Amino acid sequence: MANTRPDRIAILGGGFSGVMTAVNLARLSPHSLHVTIINDHRPTGRGVAYGTRRAEHLLNVAARNMSAFPDLPDHLVQWLRTRCEFDEVRDADLRERFIPRMIYGDYLRSLMQHHFQDTGEMMPVQVEQVTGEAVDIGPEGTVHLASGRTVKARRIVLATGNEAPADLPGAEMLGSHAAWVGNPWGNWDQRLPATGGTIVLLGTGLTTVDAVISLRAVGWLGSIHAISRHGLLPHAHFRGIEYPDFPPANVDLASLGLKDLITLIEHHCQQLSRMGANPAIVVDRMRPHTQRIWQAFTVEEKLTFAREYAARWNVLRHRIAPEIHAQITSAQLASHLTVHAANIGRVEALGAKVRVHLSGGKYLDGDLVVNATGPHTRFTATRSVLLQNLLKRGLVAPDEMDMGARIDADHTIIDARGNRSSLLLALGPLLRGTYWETVAVPELRIQARRVADTLLEQASTITPVPVMMEYMI
Repeated sequence: MANTRPDRIAILGGGFSGVMTAVNLARLSPHSLHVTIINDHRPTGRGVAYGTRRAEHLLNVAARNMSAFPDLPDHLVQWLRTRCEFDEVRDADLRERFIPRMIYGDYLRSLMQHHFQDTGEMMPVQVEQVTGEAVDIGPEGTVHLASGRTVKARRIVLATGNEAPADLPGAEMLGSHAAWVGNPWGNWDQRLPATGGTIVLLGTGLTTVDAVISLRAVGWLGSIHAISRHGLLPHAHFRGIEYPDFPPANVDLASLGLKDLITLIEHHCQQLSRMGANPAIVVDRMRPHTQRIWQAFTVEEKLTFAREYAARWNVLRHRIAPEIHAQITSAQLASHLTVHAANIGRVEALGAKVRVHLSGGKYLDGDLVVNATGPHTRFTATRSVLLQNLLKRGLVAPDEMDMGARIDADHTIIDARGNRSSLLLALGPLLRGTYWETVAVPELRIQARRVADTLLEQASTITPVPVMMEYMI
């Protein structure tokens, strides 16, 4: 039988998902491959999450759960032992440490250096890095870059990551207004208003937490206002208890349906509260089952969950390091940070400031207003030139929730006609509608390995690292 393994692979995106797909190909392939990583903006391996240069930005997961490999659970902790700043940290403490995100970026860069280096020997996998923006893909496998350059490949991986937040009503009129920041992942901290001014953060999630921590780190002492519909900030990781009662024995959580699942969760949350324990333990105990539960929901159940429960779920699920939470709490107690529960109506220029109109006829005027409402998630309204071109020609199709691309079980793209693509695969945030949980390393490392296995046309042999309960710190 002819060897049908692809000899040239292009990976579009140089964040965690793209880099770890390439790393897995480099370490696992016995066959000759040429892999091209096409990446724009940030250095390959860092992306939005790990491209920060601020030491105060910490991982939201302890080091013990952040290995880049699903089959090597201690890989990160062992790597951290090569860093002098951790020489005197005990092993038990190092495993529970929330390390700076820029150090985790160093970790990913070191994996690239190790697996992509050209030793001058005949290596099965050659990895090329190309800086540029992919804007289209020809049906024959030609990747077109904005610069006019083309890259040919027999298989192409879409690892494009999160998009910038969706525009808010009125934002289209702000243009380059000095007080408006439409993308919170840029260098907006270089144009802070004078001390005594007001910064308004639209959103109360992890990006807002980063912003508040950075403002404190640089000593900015004005007023910070954070706004979201629910007005909830992320919770801290905590020391929990063993709780074997959930999930109940012989109960398949994915078979319950949304209504019965919510009833069961509420019952156990109440039971934990009576025991004096944190009800978020239930969320952590669900972690290994979340993707199966989501996939078993009907479309109506998914819509109901997204509308009525997602905000609360995200607050409990995406927790932050205790030391970061303590700083946020301190900022609130000192009236440096005020959190508002309100719907954001629209934004408009008001001289040198931007006015944010809220529900109930209220408003806030900011010397700097940052859109930190979270990544844009409506796939068919993507602002990516690449994805829009693929959608127009039917090379990709939206999933049933229009949260991302439709894929098969092995991460192969399903096109607009319902056929498996002979060309495209996808992973990462593009699969939010398929998996729901698809933005954290414990999920992404498994996806990167699965995509590599698909490209190598071999059955997956991974034994995923069990996701240790995040509250056990």
